[in-house]
Amino acid sequence: MRFRVGDSASYTQTISEANVAMFIGAVGDTNPLHVDAEYAKRSRFGERIAQGILVAGLISTCIGTKLPGVGAIYLGQNLKFLKPTKLGDTITATVTVQAIREDKPILTLKTICTNQHGEQVIAGEATVLYEEEA
Repeated sequence: MRFRVGDSASYTQTISEANVAMFIGAVGDTNPLHVDAEYAKRSRFGERIAQGILVAGLISTCIGTKLPGVGAIYLGQNLKFLKPTKLGDTITATVTVQAIREDKPILTLKTICTNQHGEQVIAGEATVLYEEEA
């Protein structure tokens, strides 16, 4: 079998101003928490934060490029947003195989994003269809 329960992979990226701007261009999320420093300063966070789904996108990168890799297709994902991600934070998305379907090429993956302090910012679970080896 190509995968085993416990197999894991990670992808790391620092969340920059450019990442936030490109995400806004792609999806239009202009919530002032993400774009207006004065507004964000008065918020519960005290400063601008990145969009949660932008950060969760790092999980997709890990799934599509590392585990299971090329040809992977999301079937489902649940997410819990545990802490905000600030601009300049370095986030590591880690996926770990929790279950393997015997009848179809489908994996259940534990999905976690942690910041540079080792704090979980996102936790969840994904179901992914993968390309079988020829």
